[in-house]
Amino acid sequence: MSGPISQDWEPVVIRKKAPNAAAKKDEKAVNAARRAGAEIETVKKSTAGTNKAASSSTSLNTRKLDEETENLTHDRVPTELKKAIMQARMDKKLTQAQLAQVINEKPQIIQEYESGKAIPNQQIIGKLERALGVKLRGKK
Repeated sequence: MSGPISQDWEPVVIRKKAPNAAAKKDEKAVNAARRAGAEIETVKKSTAGTNKAASSSTSLNTRKLDEETENLTHDRVPTELKKAIMQARMDKKLTQAQLAQVINEKPQIIQEYESGKAIPNQQIIGKLERALGVKLRGKK
């Protein structure tokens, strides 16, 4: 390569982006526009300051709930099962806590079964049958 080295640089123009919607709304931009004498339009949103979105569809659901008369409850431990568990536990001379430990459950679960508050769970009833050596499910 002979001759003088010449560089052909072309000017690169870097411009700032036009302000996006969020930037147009911020206070500085609005005040700057006011000072410059530009037109400023303010529009109030129709649902501003209200919780409309959350409460608009409730009237439909409330009517359905009012018309709903079916009484839904969970199954509870039947009396025979409560007595059978208690009797078998007493025969083995175990406390509720000891029985719970044997079947790897919390003592509270045994209390709930014996008081009839628990929702019967076949797995737990199975564990109780094995630990106490009695049939609890055959009677139903």
